Amino acid sequence: MDALQALAAQLGIADLRGRGFLSVLITFVTAGLFTWFFIPRLRAFAMQVGWADQPNERRLNKTPLPNAGGLAIYGGFLVSIIVAWALRPIAVDLVNIQVLAILLGATLLVLVGFIDDQYGLSPLSRLVVQTLAAVLLLVNDLRVDLNAIPFMPDLPALINQPLSTLVTILWVVGLTNAVNLLDGVDGVVGGVAFVASFVLLATAAQFPDRAAAVVLLAGLSGAALGYLRHNFNPSRIIMGDAGSTLFGYTLAAVSLLGTLKVSAGASLLVPLIVLALPLLDTTQVVIGRLARGIRNPLRHPDKTHIHHRVLARTASARRTAVILWLVALACGAAGMSLQGLRPEAIGGTVLAAALCLFFVAYRRIRAQNLEDAREGNA
Repeated sequence: MDALQALAAQLGIADLRGRGFLSVLITFVTAGLFTWFFIPRLRAFAMQVGWADQPNERRLNKTPLPNAGGLAIYGGFLVSIIVAWALRPIAVDLVNIQVLAILLGATLLVLVGFIDDQYGLSPLSRLVVQTLAAVLLLVNDLRVDLNAIPFMPDLPALINQPLSTLVTILWVVGLTNAVNLLDGVDGVVGGVAFVASFVLLATAAQFPDRAAAVVLLAGLSGAALGYLRHNFNPSRIIMGDAGSTLFGYTLAAVSLLGTLKVSAGASLLVPLIVLALPLLDTTQVVIGRLARGIRNPLRHPDKTHIHHRVLARTASARRTAVILWLVALACGAAGMSLQGLRPEAIGGTVLAAALCLFFVAYRRIRAQNLEDAREGNA
């Protein structure tokens, strides 16, 4: 036990039997198990009521595929946070209002995303709701502080305040849409969101004053992992806009939480690097569409996303997902290194995330093989 405790200390875990660590572990496991076991029931109901994406030239599915996975992710995330609140981990009470603001904004986007999945909404209406969700964070003092970004001169308050407000809205709305636009191949967004939230969780856990961020990220990463068990190719359910906007918004919002920001200076640089994949993907897609003379790049879907390009080269949704997971892990390691974490903590986090991804992918493949075998014997 002493050797295990010594190893945990190298990873930044002060006490394996301490209340803080056990609360985080229970939150993560609760989110994962709830999502894992709830999805089959949700899937059956979704098929009955017609909550499904129909096959078309842009989608990989050849039959109707339930698109209500975002509801299961949200359910697992919310249940785990309620459990965490009941356990009362250290320091969470200090930022309850900000945590509630994040949960309220996430709830709003899940609701609107689900309506969009089933009935379709205009891009403008979705953008308005996303902006309102970002404003909700601002009124609860969750914002980008430009004066905390390194290598930038200090701005007077009259300039810093409105400019910080604008940057905050762009950050939240931009990342929400970036994660949404990355959702095009089975397992990609689920895996990338898991890696990003798990890495940010491990980073925040290195510091005793970041309990609120740790709890939220534990719930989000656990829910992503539970969902991924059913989404690795061949997928049995997809998250839809409800799930992808939940991930994008929550990651953006938690990165603004005072207890997650890195010490004076680095501000959003660590989350920016950890979330580099969806941000770079959206940037290159928008620039490419504008270069082709498309005035509204968000209303003209195409196959120029990174996941489409990788899929075209690999001809395999599974390999595409794994490659992008590895890219996300590399970005996560770079972000942790920028934060100044010890190599042991970085290596342990990357290894743990990789093992979790391997486990759910293996279980999905195994389940599919058993299902194919039963059909073959029928």
